[in-house]
Amino acid sequence: MASNNKTLRIGGACAFWGDSNHGVDQLIEHGNADVLVFDYLAELTLSIMASAKSRKPEMGYATDFVKAVGPHLKALAERRTVLLSNAGGMNPQACAQALRQAAQAAGVPLRIAVVEGDDLLPQRDAVRAAGVREVFSDAPLPEGLTSMNAYLGAFPVVEALRRGADVVITGRCVDSALALAALIHHFGWGPQDYDKLAAGSLIGHILECTTQTTGGLFTDWWKVPGWDNMGYPVAECEADGSFVLSKPEGTGGLITPLVVSEQMLYEVTDPANYLLPDVTCDLTAVTLEQVGTNRVRIRGARGRAPTPTYKVSGTWLDGYRLSTTLTFVGNDAIAMGRRAVEAIVTRTRRLVMQAGLGDFKRVCIEVLGSEVPSFGASARADAREVVVRLAVHHDNAKALEILSTEVAPMGIAGAPGTTGFSGRQKPQALFRLFSFLWPKTGLPVSVVIDQERYPVEIPSSAAEFVPQEGARYKHAPLPAGEHVTVPLSAIAIARSGDKGDRAHLAVIARQPRFAALIGAQLTEAAVKSWFSHLADGAVHRHEVPGIHAYNFVLDEALGGGGAASLRNDPLGKTFSQIVLAHPVSIPKAWLADTDPGFRGTIAS
Repeated sequence: MASNNKTLRIGGACAFWGDSNHGVDQLIEHGNADVLVFDYLAELTLSIMASAKSRKPEMGYATDFVKAVGPHLKALAERRTVLLSNAGGMNPQACAQALRQAAQAAGVPLRIAVVEGDDLLPQRDAVRAAGVREVFSDAPLPEGLTSMNAYLGAFPVVEALRRGADVVITGRCVDSALALAALIHHFGWGPQDYDKLAAGSLIGHILECTTQTTGGLFTDWWKVPGWDNMGYPVAECEADGSFVLSKPEGTGGLITPLVVSEQMLYEVTDPANYLLPDVTCDLTAVTLEQVGTNRVRIRGARGRAPTPTYKVSGTWLDGYRLSTTLTFVGNDAIAMGRRAVEAIVTRTRRLVMQAGLGDFKRVCIEVLGSEVPSFGASARADAREVVVRLAVHHDNAKALEILSTEVAPMGIAGAPGTTGFSGRQKPQALFRLFSFLWPKTGLPVSVVIDQERYPVEIPSSAAEFVPQEGARYKHAPLPAGEHVTVPLSAIAIARSGDKGDRAHLAVIARQPRFAALIGAQLTEAAVKSWFSHLADGAVHRHEVPGIHAYNFVLDEALGGGGAASLRNDPLGKTFSQIVLAHPVSIPKAWLADTDPGFRGTIAS
């Protein structure tokens, strides 16, 4: 199509299956968006959807999508707002049918397209014969896979838009691909316009977590107003790929360069080599500029040819898990709580072995409130009120049913001040993630619209992936003179998240000159030591000088990650707060420029 230079306004309406449906209300009434994008799929969501579909063939998709947009279909049609969503999950045709029925009931004609081809389960024999290995652990393909879905890119969605779709529903696709597709279609970008594709992918990445990019989870949380009515993000996009991030007037939240920088690096492994199906992105030179109240201009992404493979996320059933909690109050709450829960495990282990069910595969005991689960050796002193969390993994659900009956008796057999029993919990299936690469040429993709199927030609890729170096720091020397020790939070903000069993941790300097100091002291070895109680693998550090940041990746840091982890924090969400307590030495002359919210110096 010919290029359209009119600014395209894209609203981020959903971040995950469980996000508020009221984001749609806000964006329709006040967002003036041309396109709404909805992201429902976390890495393990498809395993849940696969299970639902096995019980009911008409299920297996994010039902919230239809609930969210159903009441607004007339308004959306009148405004010609395009809807792009990966709500299809494991059953995109069922999702399309449910929306079609809602549209018919509302008297609204909708042209709904479905993208198919991400599901590799029908090709499981070919996948096994190919001898694929897990991308992080190099493990072989496990038996009993419950889902196996490739992360598709933007061009199948572009094909659907080209054929006049009002709504496009996909299964698994890259989160950012929905917004990128709208931009490719609107501005007429080509498959080799790599800088623009990278910029469009950054737009999608910024939008995909909705209120997380308008002040939600911001390090300086006390500066963010209106948590009860957080604004959903709107990207005002130009033909060159630059855009201004904003939110509807009168809503809560905060948009500043520091807020946006946290989301920009969220769950991005190597910012110089951010691998997506349509482009390899380099975000290391991206710049952020405040251009108005709650308005930040973002530009500077660079791109090159994508890899010849798709990332595929498979899930498999690895037994069952059960978790429960008890509260302990008293002068020795930590010791009392740990002893009581350890007694529960010892007693249950004996009963399970007597029943011939075999030992537990994993046991995790966390004394929440003691700081030990999060801060390890740097935890502070005793607490007089704690919640002790027990999580157990076993191959047989019957073993965990025995455990569930042995928690309440400790309320009268153990420590004084025991309370907070939450009832007998039921064992839950434990799904593990298995990620691998699959050639794009081995995965046919199509668009189905008005019962017609149209094959989609996927643009060519590089012959192989060759990592490249992005922008690098050129630090000025630090000033001489007396130094003081402060927590990292005085000079930096942070955001953390997960990818499988790897924790992602972005540390962004509050001022550009602080970046050199952070780089000198927050080394890979320092971060490895600080998280030694949580991370078993290596630590990798990447430089992001465009926004004065460092991106850390901690291998084997989440106890298996996602639904496979027994931890209270299986997604690494707390890692940012943990690293901000790390001590750093700064010139005393800079103390007046540190953030006052860091609660004072540690030592002089």
